[in-house]
Amino acid sequence: MKRIFALLLVVVALSACSPYQRALKSEDVGLKFDVATKMYEKGKYTKAIRLFEQIAPAYRGKPQAEKMFYMYSKSFYNTKQYYSAGFQFESFASSYPKSEKMEEASFLGAKSYSYLSPRYSLDQVDTYKAIDKLQSFIDNYPNSQYMGEANELAKKLREKLEKKAFEIAKQYNTIMDYPSALVAFDNFIADFPGTPYKEDALYLRFDSAYKLAINSIQARMAERLTLAKTAYNNLIKFKADTKYKAEADEMLAKIETDLKQYSK
Repeated sequence: MKRIFALLLVVVALSACSPYQRALKSEDVGLKFDVATKMYEKGKYTKAIRLFEQIAPAYRGKPQAEKMFYMYSKSFYNTKQYYSAGFQFESFASSYPKSEKMEEASFLGAKSYSYLSPRYSLDQVDTYKAIDKLQSFIDNYPNSQYMGEANELAKKLREKLEKKAFEIAKQYNTIMDYPSALVAFDNFIADFPGTPYKEDALYLRFDSAYKLAINSIQARMAERLTLAKTAYNNLIKFKADTKYKAEADEMLAKIETDLKQYSK
């Protein structure tokens, strides 16, 4: 037992005197840079970050600053600290526009923001920001080796916004706020003309128009029934054999029956 305890003391003592610990406590920024670089090269990114944080202010403007800030940014990225990574890569790109790492930094910065994008049901501020960053990268580096991945990331983020817009419109229909549902579905179809949700959106828009019409005051009913019929025609024009055909035809029959009393 005494031997084990003694061995532990030796390990602790050696750890306390390790190059990393000495660099942390040292005032020598050159030493910190050298040790941080070794930590980075060994994949010990958390330790590298602690040292880079200590020397970052002193290294701005120095010859080795470009290398240091690249490693600093990449260390955040490799430890999945994507907010910090995005910020640092953005700062790197701004400070060193002629760097040979500029393309990679621009891509990884944009990719970092894409990781911050939440699930579709939450606020999508970070999603919009990531799309902007990715689109900027795509525009600036059309022949980049990262182009395929950048396009795929942007596509997935746009699909998330598409899903959110559809679900918002659908929710208005569910809670029976039909005027808002009609506006939301019109905007959705206009913003995402090639959406895979188009059949569902056209049917739910028709459903919203129909239910708004039959719950209207008499003075507005004929006009709204006619608009609902137009919504039915738009659905059938898009897909004649729609999966909603039975329900849609049933509603159309009621619309035509109700409209007859206004044509007399």
